[in-house]
Amino acid sequence: VLSWIDDIRGLPPLLRLAVQLAVAALVVVFALPHGAVFQNLAPIWLDRLAAMILWVYFTNIFNFMDGIDGVSGIEALGIGIGIALVSLIAGSGGGIAIQAAAIAGAGLGFLWWNWHPARIFLGDVGSVPLGFLLGWLLLVLAANDEWAAALILPMYYLADSGLTLARRAVRREKIWQAHREHFYQLAVIQGRSHAEVSRIIGYCNFGLIVFALVSLLSPWVGIVLGAFTTFVTLLALKRRPADI
Repeated sequence: VLSWIDDIRGLPPLLRLAVQLAVAALVVVFALPHGAVFQNLAPIWLDRLAAMILWVYFTNIFNFMDGIDGVSGIEALGIGIGIALVSLIAGSGGGIAIQAAAIAGAGLGFLWWNWHPARIFLGDVGSVPLGFLLGWLLLVLAANDEWAAALILPMYYLADSGLTLARRAVRREKIWQAHREHFYQLAVIQGRSHAEVSRIIGYCNFGLIVFALVSLLSPWVGIVLGAFTTFVTLLALKRRPADI
């Protein structure tokens, strides 16, 4: 509801953030599985606090990354399929697999209308809840001991948004304001089509799904391979089409 109002007439960023933190705090306290999201590296109260902050961060970067046709549908499809497969193979519960598959199906259906040239768009009312739901499922996955997979599956979004926000912060720019400096946005500015950029990210997500499954056997091997795939993807997006 808040995102819908924000789409219509705009709301102060602090108000949106406060509501997101309040909702995330309630859900983390009362609904998160008993397992530690950060694998007992910190006291449980700090684990829950960090999980809440990371969840709200992921919700907002999912919104920030919704900048070209098809990209959010591709990401929802990839993360959703990945969570479903990992949870089924790991035997961590069928409920999370069904929920993740439902989000993947919604992402695929949305792509029919949002693929370039897009006929409909998510807006905040779509991207914020979608990021909120996916972020929750990733937290549950980590609390169920599949922490490496929970890190690998959203790795492209985490890397692109994190590096871009860091650059803007170093330049003392207002990181919460809209911009066109993400790697995928720069690729479009340099001449690539929305469809081509979304396909490249889709290929990256396919690799991340594979390496999330690898992480069930060897967490650090999966993470290293996922990080390498993400690095290659960012490098490919940064290069001009004529350079390839």
